[in-house]
Amino acid sequence: MNRLPCMPRPLTGLALALLVFATTVTAQPVAYSIDPSHTYPSFAADHMGLSTWRGKFDRSAGTITLDRTARTGTVHVVTEVSSINFGLDELDRTVLVAALSPSLCQTQCGFFDAAKFPRAVYDGRLANFVRGAPTRVIGRLTLHGVTHPLNLKIEHFKCVADFMLKPRQRCGAEASASLDRAAFGIDAGQSFGLDTKVSLQIQVEAVQDK
Repeated sequence: MNRLPCMPRPLTGLALALLVFATTVTAQPVAYSIDPSHTYPSFAADHMGLSTWRGKFDRSAGTITLDRTARTGTVHVVTEVSSINFGLDELDRTVLVAALSPSLCQTQCGFFDAAKFPRAVYDGRLANFVRGAPTRVIGRLTLHGVTHPLNLKIEHFKCVADFMLKPRQRCGAEASASLDRAAFGIDAGQSFGLDTKVSLQIQVEAVQDK
């Protein structure tokens, strides 16, 4: 019976080396920079059970990495607390100062103390990939000088060729989460009825680095 010739050992070694190299190349993560003009962490918070305050932060920056082959990625976002925007200047100014005593809080009730804690920082890793797209972020939020775990649910994720920056890609996502601001030391108003639970809805876009 005829036998197929065996591959020479040097060629076998070369083939394996090329295979490993190709796998390494395809598994490299792609880096993206967050587009500040299309990224806005938004929130909804209670006003004594009477209505819901809604607002957003206007200035965020950061980086995202994505490796679809390895089903991994990272998120790093820095938000300027002073960019808070309720659509009402007086309210914006009020919540940015340090919290006062409950007796004074009836006239001026600060929350963020933005002069002392100017930035909120979120770091996480992309997880639970479905058909090449992450569905969760496992991460930690640092706010008001306090760090706690905060996981995000990704409700929509898509990457396309940026028509102005081809062949670079632009990726976008909608994510949501909830937190208790009191856990971060921002408990102003709790003593007279404000619920400290806050809902987050985050829109983000990021452009592939050159």
